[in-house]
Amino acid sequence: MSVRKITVIITVLLFIAAIAVGISGKTIEKRRAEREYTPTVATVCITATGDCTFATDANAPRDNSFVSCVEAQSNDYSYFFRNVAPLFAEDDLTIVNFEGTLSNQGSRQDKTFAFRGKPEYVQILTSSSVEAANLANNHSADYGDVSLTDTIKYLNEAGISNFIGTNTSIREVNGISVGLVGINALNPEEAEKLEKAIGSVKGLGAQLVIVSIHWGEEKSNEPTAEQIQLAHKAVDLGADLVIGTHPHVLQGVEKYNGRYIAYSLGNFCFGGNNNPADKDTVIYRQVFTFVDGVMQEDDNMALIPATISGHDEYNDYQPAIAEGDRKIEIQNRLLEYSTQFGMMSLNFR
Repeated sequence: MSVRKITVIITVLLFIAAIAVGISGKTIEKRRAEREYTPTVATVCITATGDCTFATDANAPRDNSFVSCVEAQSNDYSYFFRNVAPLFAEDDLTIVNFEGTLSNQGSRQDKTFAFRGKPEYVQILTSSSVEAANLANNHSADYGDVSLTDTIKYLNEAGISNFIGTNTSIREVNGISVGLVGINALNPEEAEKLEKAIGSVKGLGAQLVIVSIHWGEEKSNEPTAEQIQLAHKAVDLGADLVIGTHPHVLQGVEKYNGRYIAYSLGNFCFGGNNNPADKDTVIYRQVFTFVDGVMQEDDNMALIPATISGHDEYNDYQPAIAEGDRKIEIQNRLLEYSTQFGMMSLNFR
């Protein structure tokens, strides 16, 4: 064999050996990286409540009214959520349905009930760890468009995310992008904005989509067929949680395609009535877990029975966590209302 052939063979063997060493080195590095890899885990704890109205209708008596209560407390705005503020402080995001306006402007619209609260009433929220407010309801412009514009202005200045129709909101929570959507389904034209609104927040990179829908029949404990259809549509479009308001009373909870739907949370801090017949409510709590930005299919939801007032005889506008027999009664009501959705049990806190 010639020297030239031997040289060629040696060169080829050395080349093959070099490749083998390179592959082996990369495999070792890959295994080392796999051993050292730690997934990024993030959780988002949200709390949601029912209707909050910080006003008294101009045509309603002032005795025992919300406005008179504010005055009696010498404008101590922390009074209203004092019993639940510690609960709100525990979470990462508290969402209320804000039913009414905050404004000094506008004219009362021609309707049965209209609510305009003072701009400084925003401190009820800021003093109690509330970070977000749904404005998509039938009272968001009770004193004309200017009253809605003012409400948005004062909430923004207070750092409170707000959302209505296609004016959605994105809020970063523990490194997770949370998309907030509000739909007033009492208005068919607004209900048609659901797909666009959800698509908007998903297009902006929302990893968690929460949809609040104002719908249904007042004082009815059973959701309508339209509510159920729209709720399912919201989930099919990408909602990870659907929260319902407007009936002013409790409705059931459903789990559809792995996502929860709370059809109505009832009233909460409700200044629209100085003595509602039904003072039961519920606070919705859920913890969402993300691993490397991907939501996990866990089931960390809890319902917290509460009352809109500390007194059965009148509304003190100070929601309180229910205890004892009252707590059991509210739990039983929610279970009864949820059985139609196949929910044989619910997690209560």
